[in-house]
Amino acid sequence: MTRADAPPAAPGAEVVTRALVRYVAVPGLSGEVALITLDNGLDHTRPSTFGLAGLSSLDSALDDIEARTPKVRAIAVTGKPFIFAVGADLSGVPQITTREKAVEIGALGHRVFCRFKDSTVPTFAFVNGAAMGGGLELALHCHFRSLSAAAAAIALPECFLGLLPGWGGTQLLPNLIGVDKAVTVIIENALNQNRMLKAKQALQFGIADVMFKPADFLEESLRWLGSVVSDPSQVIRPEIERGDTWAAALARGKAIADMKSGGHAPAPYRALRLLALAENGTEAETFAAGTAAEDEALAGLLMTEELRAGLYSFDLVQKRAKRPAGAPDASLARPVTKVGIVGAGLMASQLAMLFIQRLEVPVVLTDVDQSRVDKGVGYVHTEIDKLLQKRRVSPDKVNRLKGLVSGSLTKDEFADADFVIEAVFEEMGLKQTVFAEVEAVVSPQCVLATNTSSLSVTEMAARLQHPERVVGFHFFNPVAVLPLLEVVRAESTDDATLATAFAVGKTLRKSCVLVKDAPAFVFNRLVTRALGEVIGAVDDGTPFEVADRAVSELGLPLSPFILLQLVGPAVALHTAESLHAAFPDRFGASPGLRALVAAGKAGVYTWSADGQPSVDIEVAALWPQGDTPLTEAEVLDRARSALAEEIRILLDDGVVAAPQDVDLCLLLGGGWAFWNGGITPYLDRTGVSEKVTGRRFLESGLASLPD
Repeated sequence: MTRADAPPAAPGAEVVTRALVRYVAVPGLSGEVALITLDNGLDHTRPSTFGLAGLSSLDSALDDIEARTPKVRAIAVTGKPFIFAVGADLSGVPQITTREKAVEIGALGHRVFCRFKDSTVPTFAFVNGAAMGGGLELALHCHFRSLSAAAAAIALPECFLGLLPGWGGTQLLPNLIGVDKAVTVIIENALNQNRMLKAKQALQFGIADVMFKPADFLEESLRWLGSVVSDPSQVIRPEIERGDTWAAALARGKAIADMKSGGHAPAPYRALRLLALAENGTEAETFAAGTAAEDEALAGLLMTEELRAGLYSFDLVQKRAKRPAGAPDASLARPVTKVGIVGAGLMASQLAMLFIQRLEVPVVLTDVDQSRVDKGVGYVHTEIDKLLQKRRVSPDKVNRLKGLVSGSLTKDEFADADFVIEAVFEEMGLKQTVFAEVEAVVSPQCVLATNTSSLSVTEMAARLQHPERVVGFHFFNPVAVLPLLEVVRAESTDDATLATAFAVGKTLRKSCVLVKDAPAFVFNRLVTRALGEVIGAVDDGTPFEVADRAVSELGLPLSPFILLQLVGPAVALHTAESLHAAFPDRFGASPGLRALVAAGKAGVYTWSADGQPSVDIEVAALWPQGDTPLTEAEVLDRARSALAEEIRILLDDGVVAAPQDVDLCLLLGGGWAFWNGGITPYLDRTGVSEKVTGRRFLESGLASLPD
């Protein structure tokens, strides 16, 4: 049976990463080099990970190598093509049901990896590709490290998932590159949506000693190994600063964790405590104490609800987002060879840039006057030039991409378009007029998409001759950054239109979620409901600051009033009033928010020179407030109860297929907390789901500890 023919592992079963050993000669070096290759036998779609059997295989490989001593002059470990290793096999976490089992797994990883650190012969990591989590920790245990220039994912992402680097990372990394850089890798990057280091950055940080081009990476790494074994002094490491420098870095890490999680995610704070222990260095006794503390901290996190919710989030983003529930057969999709965009404002221009970059087909922008059209085309040209400056495209490709975008004052240019999307002002009559004008010039098969954030797609299509080819295509701002795309099926939308929309979304590298046509769809509806409760509390008399910080444990990426300022009060008011018109019993119409917009205020806060917010005194004066202020606990209770109620209504109305799609929308549309699983695991965990709706959203154990 070939590797490609190997059957998939059963759910929860370990895909074993084998440690394959061969002994090679290096010119100029007497003896031999033991070269370990980590390989799980699958292609690049399944990176190598470490479970119990994988660690055992690596342990056995080291036994085999030790048996050949003193022939072996050095030990090197590398990975299968493009992948070094990406850490622990997280698929086995649901099988960890006791703290003792969790401690055992941590201790096993430490014992095996420490054999590289404690080896009497030099050890080398040839990092030929992605090295994350335990994979990077294995490399850190080696005495020396080379890095492929093509490696694009170097990270310790554990805190992003609700874990911490538990196989030596918190002790080794700060003592290699300094604690401030370690805080960047372990805390800051992880909590910034799992940001990764590229090879050049990892080299600059000091994680690797040398970098080689990918074409001859292994040969160059072996040649370098030979020179280092002959003269280890050529590898120079920086002096590590401790004392005040260490304390300042940890304080910075805590500030980042506070800002990103409001103190509600346990993992980064436990990681910071371990980084504090690492200040004592990595001599045998202190390192043993540090890794024992890692075992205990890792075991504690493995048995938390937050970790199980974080892994549920990870599974949604990695799997469900790539196989959208309810999407029609992809074979029904029509080819798209030209795109039309109605509008040339900022959103339309962002869309044009995305379509050109990903689809590489002609894109035509239209608007009501030439200056707007020119501005839209100019925006795209500027963004393409930025790609050239960053060396992401060649000069030839710049010319090709610029040649794909054009502007027009007439929609006649859409005659041969296969896909036309409107991005004009959120007013139903205007959008209906736009679609009628477009339908008059395009073919009957051309897909008509709307980027509306809250209006009825069904009503928008109702007056057309072919309403079946209208679909909602709701992007999130900024378009280039946020991965969510709500694909909205109106009452008449046919399968071919929907399949084409999903195919285009996939080519745009967006994560698509199918939603039924309903006011504000999913993300905006839920955010508006929660924000409405916070704003309503202020209307009742609650101080702005109290209401704003009350809901931090919900896991929003920003506090409500900072989010309001980012979105824009006028946009938020428009959505709130649209939902108030549809559901007046659940969505309020805040007089305070109306007053804020009428006054032309950008938000509730003003900002000091050092970036600290304070309530604008003019806003406080113009905002009418009652005399029944709420406590923080009362505001939180109202907000999460409202969310539970609204999610149950969404599900009962079939707006999405399952609670998982609600969570996916919140995770990808606005960066809600992984450690809350989006929102439904949190509502289940806190008992709010059952209190408000009479039942949980998810079965026990799916995003929580098993009963």
